[in-house]
Amino acid sequence: MAFNGAINEAFPMPESLDRSTVSHTQKGFKISARKLPISKSGPIDEMSKTLGIPVPEMIFGDNMVSIEHLKSGWRLEFNAYDALDRVDKTDKNMLQVAYSKEWSSSREKTHEGIKEIVKPFDWSYSTDYAGTITNGKPFDHPEQSPDRIPIELLKRPDPILFFEEVVLYESELDDNGISVLTCKLRVMPDRMLLLCRLFMRLDNVLVRIRDTRIYVDFNTGKVIRDYIEKEETFPTVKNHLLFSGKLPDDLTIAFRDPNQLAEHVPEVKHIVENLTL
Repeated sequence: MAFNGAINEAFPMPESLDRSTVSHTQKGFKISARKLPISKSGPIDEMSKTLGIPVPEMIFGDNMVSIEHLKSGWRLEFNAYDALDRVDKTDKNMLQVAYSKEWSSSREKTHEGIKEIVKPFDWSYSTDYAGTITNGKPFDHPEQSPDRIPIELLKRPDPILFFEEVVLYESELDDNGISVLTCKLRVMPDRMLLLCRLFMRLDNVLVRIRDTRIYVDFNTGKVIRDYIEKEETFPTVKNHLLFSGKLPDDLTIAFRDPNQLAEHVPEVKHIVENLTL
């Protein structure tokens, strides 16, 4: 993964972050991305204290992607802190595996800045994060017939003017699987699409895919946010893969690739919101 430059400070100054941010402006919209190495111990401890939970072992606290409408000032951002703040901080949605207690205990000792006992939390880091509006009006919640993302327009062979892929956090769940949150965006002459995806696989237990897609039509100022949650038990997904023709030796690769798993994981929640700038 290529980075947008190195930062040596433990707590980067705003001007350092600005220098590491790449941007593209298209028809009144500014699209930005920042990719930096894993956060250092100081910011990690500070984030854990503020959130009240241990953070994933690979946390990219300075990474972000954003979409800004220059005329109105409306701005939508995706970042690791806000995503983790949406993780359940109770034991209501905790997933159970044989080593869950030992794992949670070990995570309490990972960061020296956390002295108190960490309360139970969703240690799979499953977030329903759909972005942070840092300025401007919220999305509308139409009760009927919201505008959907025009898939056919996105299939056109339009030139890609700007492309970035940014990791916000990743955890191997103490060798019990993976939980990773990434953002990927592509900008074309008349439109753009951003995908923020949580992929969580808890081996022999559960598979989750939570996708937030942001579509922007530069000519009309229409913004569509499409949020989908998919979830299925690990054994069921495994059986679907085998029935689809996958060989047993191919399963390991398939379970690492959410694109291969998505069609075998049913949708459990779907929200579409619209906004015109």
